[in-house]
Amino acid sequence: MTLLGLILTLCALGAGALISLQAPINAEAAVRLGNPIAASTLSFCVGAVALIAITSLFLRQDVDLAALKTMPLYILLSGGLLGAMYVTASLMLAPRIGVAALIALGITGQLIAALLLDRFGLFGLLERDLSLGRVGGALLVVAGSLMVRYL
Repeated sequence: MTLLGLILTLCALGAGALISLQAPINAEAAVRLGNPIAASTLSFCVGAVALIAITSLFLRQDVDLAALKTMPLYILLSGGLLGAMYVTASLMLAPRIGVAALIALGITGQLIAALLLDRFGLFGLLERDLSLGRVGGALLVVAGSLMVRYL
């Protein structure tokens, strides 16, 4: 593994750790605010302000805002809606099933969806076969997530 590969791997691990922190923090916000939707709204508002600041500070190229007019509605809306659904579900589930189970089951759901996206080449992705190795690896993740949840 190259140094860059190691750095990228550590960054991916760190990003995953941040997701584990996000669920209980947002769950606590929901308790304090008395409403999970309000906590999700708070999370997205803070995130939006942070991204606007980062964009204004670091963007080095022009953004083609005119492309928004021709973008399909599902592209315009689905990223934010899917994120809002995930954040709301995670802050409601974390106190009930635990953060480890939430993350393990969430990764399992992501992997199953990713295998289907790859298999059928959806959203312009390259089609990739469901090889024995890929299915076997996914089954190991399923088994692991169920162990984290129930054992």
